Amino acid sequence: MARETWATRAGFILAAVGSAVGLGNIWRFPFITGQEGGGAFLLVYLLFVALIGLPAILVEFVIGRHTELNPVGAIRALGSGAWNYLGWLFVAIGFVILSYYSVVAGWFLRYTLIGVLDGYAIADTGEAQALFGTVATGIDTLLFHAVFMALVIGIIAAGVRRGIEIGVKVMVPAIVILLVGLAAYGFTLDASTAAYSYYLSPDFGYLAANWTSILPAAAGQAFFTLSLGMGVMITYASYLGEDRNLVADAGVIASLDTLVAVLVGFVVFPFLFAAGLEPGAGGPGGIFVSLTTAFAGIPGGRVLGVVFFGMVGIAALSSAISILEVLVSYLIDELGVSRVPASIALGVAVFLLGVPVTIDLIFLDLFDLLADGILLVLGSLLLALFVGWVVPDIAREELSRGIGDLGPFGDAWIWIVRIPIVVVVAVSLYLGVVDYVEFLTVDFAEWLAAR
Repeated sequence: MARETWATRAGFILAAVGSAVGLGNIWRFPFITGQEGGGAFLLVYLLFVALIGLPAILVEFVIGRHTELNPVGAIRALGSGAWNYLGWLFVAIGFVILSYYSVVAGWFLRYTLIGVLDGYAIADTGEAQALFGTVATGIDTLLFHAVFMALVIGIIAAGVRRGIEIGVKVMVPAIVILLVGLAAYGFTLDASTAAYSYYLSPDFGYLAANWTSILPAAAGQAFFTLSLGMGVMITYASYLGEDRNLVADAGVIASLDTLVAVLVGFVVFPFLFAAGLEPGAGGPGGIFVSLTTAFAGIPGGRVLGVVFFGMVGIAALSSAISILEVLVSYLIDELGVSRVPASIALGVAVFLLGVPVTIDLIFLDLFDLLADGILLVLGSLLLALFVGWVVPDIAREELSRGIGDLGPFGDAWIWIVRIPIVVVVAVSLYLGVVDYVEFLTVDFAEWLAAR
């Protein structure tokens, strides 16, 4: 069957940005930043995006556009031997991430509905924590998980141009506009000065003392928010129907994604400081508990809460469709399955994998720490090794399409991929594995023992 392509350059860029701008930026970024020292984490995160993330985006772009295939087929077309299995890692990562991502997205949908029906009239942190407990697990959580996955399946089933491209052209600008408006409101709060100081002023002493925790967290966050290491950018680049300047496109995508991440900090931290709440407290549920309490204590909090939680739901949708598209593109390219049944079958499989997360939040930690700290970083590491050492000439030639003679830039990019990216990502992977083993042997082991 004929393979689909993007109708416009803007559609491709917005789809890639929409993939990057999602729960990773708006749900995960604030609580990770709070847990890892505010400005200290932000500094390392921004360095990762600029020095590692941007070159890594190009790694995925050249593979996707050159082969015009899904990640499994793309790696198999270029490599041989054990490399043929690398594409399957991306499929596995997509399944794991989307399974719990959909559950968390369902939380935001439910909080939006709570704001519309009841408002956010909970000023006590204990009550807000109890509310989150009812939202995070249970039958209703399963229902909202199903609703969100149904939305994702519907968009993917409609296709690249009629589904993904039309969807992101509406969602991404809406996300940015809403964030700018909320950030402007946050600027008017009395606590904004203290919040900005915490967020923008790195404590280098804290950084030196906690770098073993900050480094893997920043690496995982950069890969998560840029949708790297899971085959999304390979898939999206495979739909490019013409020669384009991939460097320019990657720069726009990384810049817009980083802008949104930084804007989220300007939204969340003033609200938290205005309510006298500690940034990063409460882990994955912290943003719900903190912001519910914060919205209850500021003028117009109900409207602001509905706008914020609704916006995050939109952002989650724009990212989720990119992950499911990686999986669906495999069935279409490799097995000749038509788009609609492929979307339904894989969407249902992802839904079932996420069911344990609706039962107990220990499974959220189990999946998220595995995907974010290990699998995404491992995927990026292996992809960097593949492009830098196995197919560097093909990669350099593909990058030159739409640009012309790369001059010394082509060689510089290859060596950046070969050495700095591989070394930094390998260290981050090691630290991520150490953290995950500690989780399994302490937190998860205690949970199992209590059953």
